[in-house]
Amino acid sequence: MTINEIQDELISDFELFDEWESKYEYIIDLAKQFPPLEEQYKTEENIIKGCQSRVWLNAYMESDLLKFEADSDAIIVRGLVSMLVKVLSGHTPEEIASADLYFMERIGLHQHLAQTRSNGLAAMLKQMKAYGIAYQAKSVNQ
Repeated sequence: MTINEIQDELISDFELFDEWESKYEYIIDLAKQFPPLEEQYKTEENIIKGCQSRVWLNAYMESDLLKFEADSDAIIVRGLVSMLVKVLSGHTPEEIASADLYFMERIGLHQHLAQTRSNGLAAMLKQMKAYGIAYQAKSVNQ
């Protein structure tokens, strides 16, 4: 699936819920289903700066695709990062670096998240795109 197809699927999932309370519950469910990050990757260098909660992001290449795994010590943030991982992981660095992520706006995350969480979400996305740019540059220089 393309990045946009995955985003559209997420948007459809959120459209099933009328109330924001239900949408928060869904985000919590996503967090509970999200596989935990192995302890060896919960390092200072993998912490995303700009998040109020602790969020760890590990990136690696596998068969020319950039993969992400992540975790957080806050359940809502864990759910948010799980959505970003679902949308971006398993694509080429080029696709990730140039992706236009519209699902957050379309499901209304920015209007319903506290400013600190919204800033944290932006920091997570920025870091994932930075990995895309870095791995893209790495493959050009090889």
